[in-house]
Amino acid sequence: MEKSKFSESFFKLKNYCEQQHFKGWDPYDGLNSKVFQAIPGIRDCKLFRLAWIQAFKRNPVNLRVPFLIDKDYNPKGLGLFLNAYCNLYSSDPQEEYLQYIKLLSDQVINLSTPGYSGACWGYNFDWESRAFFQPKYTPTIVASVFIGYALLDAYEIVKDEKLLKTAISVAEFILKDLNRTIDENGNFSFSYSPLDQSQVFNATLLGSRLLARIFKYTNNKILMSEAKKSIDFCIRHQKADGSWTYSTLPFHQWIDNFHTGYNLECLSEYQKYSGDKSYHKNIDKGFNYYLNTFFLDDGRCKYYNNSLYPIDIHAPAQFIVTLHRLGRLKENRNAAEKVLTWAIDHMQDKKGYFYFQRKRGITSKIPYMRWAQAWMFYAMSIYKLHE
Repeated sequence: MEKSKFSESFFKLKNYCEQQHFKGWDPYDGLNSKVFQAIPGIRDCKLFRLAWIQAFKRNPVNLRVPFLIDKDYNPKGLGLFLNAYCNLYSSDPQEEYLQYIKLLSDQVINLSTPGYSGACWGYNFDWESRAFFQPKYTPTIVASVFIGYALLDAYEIVKDEKLLKTAISVAEFILKDLNRTIDENGNFSFSYSPLDQSQVFNATLLGSRLLARIFKYTNNKILMSEAKKSIDFCIRHQKADGSWTYSTLPFHQWIDNFHTGYNLECLSEYQKYSGDKSYHKNIDKGFNYYLNTFFLDDGRCKYYNNSLYPIDIHAPAQFIVTLHRLGRLKENRNAAEKVLTWAIDHMQDKKGYFYFQRKRGITSKIPYMRWAQAWMFYAMSIYKLHE
């Protein structure tokens, strides 16, 4: 890919996000509708909540304006933007990037959810899924880990002890507030939030990853011990071909692109910070499955192992992140360029933002801030590190 093409695409996206002040809509924010909240009989029913969210997520027409859903800050989205500006500053230490690091760090800390053992974050909307219901700002391991990682990246640049202290305290939330499912070997999975008992592999591995990184700053051996037990739980559920299903629940048995990327990234980061290289074969097997299953020669990214559609912008973004974390971006440069080029050519609007999904014959062009813009901005900032 020509450097000028990438730069034009990146700065169009950067300008869009900054002009929006990093506020936006989300695929799952349907329950923020003031119309929905005004109808008690509907808002209190699980089936109506689930159907309402899916109607907003699946519809290529943006219903958020007529149904009175405001653009808002999503904490995880802010964490991804913070990661990205840390990458940009590392490759080109401009004052502009430093100011955004400070701004986003303050914003995301202010959005933390109080009342738990450590710093933690949730999403800015009520969220109904088949597995559980999460009220607005209920902290999740996923959001908390991404933000904790971003704060550590920021700390290593600005050396503000508040950032380090906040990030380290996320370990207390993970270890004390989340539920566990323990197997016969004493290994365990972390729950997605304090309100559920789910066994989601990428969520558990994200927790393991952050515990291992925090060990670097604290030398607290309990963190590494618990990280290894949670890693071993997920390794036991890796299939012979290298894949993982989303979770252990019977209706979560799909195998998808970007959650596979999460799993591989987390295993690699655990090895990096722990020095424990015993999972190298698991990573190799998983990466071969990931690379050979989800990416087509023309740069399109399959969503599921058995289905191309929907082509989701999250997949090309996570591909760049996964290659970077595994140290395999250089050797897979051609594949990375094909994926980025296809995304830019087919999923970026002339205004700079990226579309949500392309389905067979129809495209959802709604400019979701966390799901699309934050992820692509983060991925492209990593790509710039390797230019």
